Amino acid sequence: MSIYSDFLNQFDYDVRKSNDARWIDQKCTFDVVSIIADCIIEYVENENEEFTVSDIWHSEYSRNNVIEIFSKPDPELKASNEYDKYFGQPIKLLSYSKILSTRKENNRYFYKINNQELLENIALRPTNALNFLYEYIVKVLKDSDLYKSFEKFFEIQTKDSYKDVRQDFIDFTIENTAINTETECGRIFTKIINLLAFKLKKLGTEKGRMSSKKITMNDLLYNRANWRDELSGKDKSLTREEYEDTLDQTSSKAYVKYTVNKAKKDLRKYNDKYYSSKSEIKQQTETVSATQAHHIFPQSDYPQIAGYKENLIMLTPNQHFIMAHPNNNTQYIDKDFQYICLLIKSNKIMDNLVSDLLPKFYDFYDYIYMFWIQVLILKSLVKLNIWILLQ
Repeated sequence: MSIYSDFLNQFDYDVRKSNDARWIDQKCTFDVVSIIADCIIEYVENENEEFTVSDIWHSEYSRNNVIEIFSKPDPELKASNEYDKYFGQPIKLLSYSKILSTRKENNRYFYKINNQELLENIALRPTNALNFLYEYIVKVLKDSDLYKSFEKFFEIQTKDSYKDVRQDFIDFTIENTAINTETECGRIFTKIINLLAFKLKKLGTEKGRMSSKKITMNDLLYNRANWRDELSGKDKSLTREEYEDTLDQTSSKAYVKYTVNKAKKDLRKYNDKYYSSKSEIKQQTETVSATQAHHIFPQSDYPQIAGYKENLIMLTPNQHFIMAHPNNNTQYIDKDFQYICLLIKSNKIMDNLVSDLLPKFYDFYDYIYMFWIQVLILKSLVKLNIWILLQ
């Protein structure tokens, strides 16, 4: 069993008993849930500290990352109701799942971390959040005796079976929760069925109908369009196409910046905790802490893997600014040292993936993707014995 099922199997998530419609909601996409989990971890210094939704969205870390990534206005300026949903819905999901614990005082909800390991895992990479959400949704549906209806649709993908599962979900939700409109039920239904459809490689839903194609990961990403005109201050002199293109570029650059900085932050924490801040390149002359998260393959040349933890290695300042970048020229990479970094990083990744003692910090498929990108592009590495790296 996975770490998610081990945890989820401890609890009963039957919605007929809780009468809680907010076990999942419109903004609970896997990319958003992962980012909100990261924001919570950054805000909470220890797992006993309580926080509110407002605490998280007004934190400096959240403001710095949410404004541009999701093309939202500064939460200090306006749109507090939308921010309450944006942060509140994933936090509510994490609370219903018991990863967070909750208490109510007057009309305010206070949360604290109940399972640090799982929250950190979800925050580590969006695909972890995706896998968690899949197992969580299946568990809630099974506990609520609703999963068989979804199973039938995935087995027999017809318009009639789609109509049946959608109506079953709507009827169930209206009967057992405070939601009383089919429209709102339909929005939540989309988040549930499409994530299941993606994992099962099946058709899902699109615009209230059965989709014509299998659901892709891109279909599951948060829809940013709803925020753009009213809240982002669209310039009326720009056409929709011009505005969308500008905003998409800004958002994309912001997300790349976030993923790179987050990967460096995560690697530093991991190296500090499990390797006592030591350099991954062991040298007797280097006794100081490794403070530099160095890209083995430069961010400027390989932006598609810049946010991969597998492409980062912890070095001491001397190793970084003298050996990796001779004469402190960060525009230049020493090829021999680069190859040493790749060999050592490959071993470190494999050690992590086969270890029963360490949390799974790296992703094997991300490593393979990173590796073959540089093999195909860097002609100089083709002549190397690449199988050494894959052992």
